[in-house]
Amino acid sequence: MINLEHLRLFKRIVQFGSLASAARDLGLSSTTVSERLAALERDMGTVLLNRTTRSLSLTEAGQTLLDGLEPLLEEADSLAAQIKLGSDALAGTIRVSAPSDLGRTRVSNIINAFVAQNPAVSVELLLSDGYVDIVGDGIDIALRFGALPDGTLRTRKLGTAPRIVCAAPAYIARRGTPSSPDDLQDHQCLLMRFGKMLDRQWHFGEGDTATSVMVYGPLISNDGHLVRQWCLDGLGIALKSQYDVADDIKAGRLIPLLEGFAAPGTDLQMLFPPSRAQPARTKALADTLAEGF
Repeated sequence: MINLEHLRLFKRIVQFGSLASAARDLGLSSTTVSERLAALERDMGTVLLNRTTRSLSLTEAGQTLLDGLEPLLEEADSLAAQIKLGSDALAGTIRVSAPSDLGRTRVSNIINAFVAQNPAVSVELLLSDGYVDIVGDGIDIALRFGALPDGTLRTRKLGTAPRIVCAAPAYIARRGTPSSPDDLQDHQCLLMRFGKMLDRQWHFGEGDTATSVMVYGPLISNDGHLVRQWCLDGLGIALKSQYDVADDIKAGRLIPLLEGFAAPGTDLQMLFPPSRAQPARTKALADTLAEGF
């Protein structure tokens, strides 16, 4: 049976790059660390580290163990916390990535309620409208609109949200109301940038009625929350997900435009890293997010 403390020791040795440094960090003797590493290699039936007096490097087996070690240790910590706190308790940290506006208007409220019900869980909410390296950044759950650039990620669809052309009453009073998509070319439109792509071509209708129009405006941002704020401030017309502006429209802060030319809906999905065991806390939050949407 593999000793979890020996696995933690192995990880620490790799992090520090030497047995002596790991020993100092752990407050152990170099002899003890060497003996425990040797015991782990006996249990695994293979050499995990190539060791000389001057250098240390992973063997192929050692690299394989390191690659799978983090989720294993996370699961062990979560299980220990559940036993300590009670069989129904969830514990540990969850890293969540979400679009900036959606994160502020919808996701944060769901997370707040989830943490209140599960006080041993902490959630790190990272807001970004650009590309996120889910695996490299250690993200457990990512919420994203539209087509996925990486087909290796596991997905769970939350829904399809219409995109709504909208403006503040102050802008409409000043510039008038467009009656067709082509009229947008005579208006100040608020533009989103997604990485290198500028979302300047707005699409309307579907099938035989599909059309698109190039829009222009002096304000461009890669932050959806800022684009929504510009829209609320009466600085232009925005194309936003219904998830982002539903409350503003209900309160009359924004007015939907071109309702007879409905823009195509966009899928909202949760993304998960490939081939990673999903801790109970992550699955619980994913279920809560699905219910919330």
